Amino acid sequence: MAENRLRYAWRNRGLDGHKIIRQFPVGPFIVDFACRDAALVVELDGGQHAESDADAKRRAVLNAAGYSVLRFWNNEVLSQRDAVLSAILRVIAGAPSPDLRFAPATLSPRGRGTRGARAAGGARYLREMRATLAPLRETDEGRTRL
Repeated sequence: MAENRLRYAWRNRGLDGHKIIRQFPVGPFIVDFACRDAALVVELDGGQHAESDADAKRRAVLNAAGYSVLRFWNNEVLSQRDAVLSAILRVIAGAPSPDLRFAPATLSPRGRGTRGARAAGGARYLREMRATLAPLRETDEGRTRL
């Protein structure tokens, strides 16, 4: 229900002209919402869900993929939808344009193209991502507050 309230608020680029995608794949995860232009992920959590170690690891992987993560409780969306939308817009407004977030393509000495540090360390990046997704435990932190 909370997801629907947000989705209807910003359908047809209704969030200041930004396209928000629901159930968007980022790496090994499907996130609730993503704004690719601003490299932003918005996650909604029910009352039974406190930020766990799994969420912290998920956040680390999403951050490593270049995305900022905002988390809101479902009841925040249901009772304070406009405040949630304002918080999301503030983050989007402060995000650099896509051309500033990604390094331009360069040629390596061997003639192969690379794109930023992530491409150069691809195998290392995959090892780190797998290590980040190791066994998971619960904790309570990292929630976005209004």
